[in-house]
Amino acid sequence: MKNNRIILSLGFLVFGFLIAYSYQITHNTPEPERMTDREWERNLELSERLATLEQRNLDLQNTLFKQQNKMLEIEESLADEEQVLSDLAKQAEDLRMILGKVKVKGEGVVVTLDDDQFDPMEGDINQFIVHEHHVLKVVNELYISGAEAISINGKRLTSQSYIVCTGPVITVDGQQFPAPFVIRAIGDKDTLEKALNFPGGVKDQLVADNIVVRIEKENEIVMNPVLASAQ
Repeated sequence: MKNNRIILSLGFLVFGFLIAYSYQITHNTPEPERMTDREWERNLELSERLATLEQRNLDLQNTLFKQQNKMLEIEESLADEEQVLSDLAKQAEDLRMILGKVKVKGEGVVVTLDDDQFDPMEGDINQFIVHEHHVLKVVNELYISGAEAISINGKRLTSQSYIVCTGPVITVDGQQFPAPFVIRAIGDKDTLEKALNFPGGVKDQLVADNIVVRIEKENEIVMNPVLASAQ
């Protein structure tokens, strides 16, 4: 019984100590400083201004992004328009060249067609002279192979040109020329030369018709416009 009283007394002693310690801690803990109404309003005002500035910055970023996209669309549109204008200018230049309205200069080939020596023992003399279909065969092959401009004995050909045979001479756009016929063509000289010399091609066919054919590559050929066609 006496032991129980001792234990109980110790328990109360410890409990009292804990209460006293807790009170001391609570009493010594400083209370947080309270803001004044003015400071509170000031902080609230600054927070609102910061939020406004952040929203304005976001709006400016969105506006800038839209303007950048708009400028990109304009630049792309201008690039397309420039390409269209460039294509139209190229087509106009090609058309003027086909019509013989502009002076042209470049590499190419010179093809000379001449009558062969006539041997009465071989047959008709007409089988030894150059006819319009021989000239046309060369001209067509040159155009097919990429020739940009062609002239015959200095006469510039156009999309409206015509070639006819009148006895021993050939008439080109109303102007008569005797043999030899010198056909000049501006274009890739290697391509044009290979096209004419292709086995079984134009040159071989002309030689078989008793036509003297000479093909030369040139680094520069100049052709004046039709209205001033003097070569």
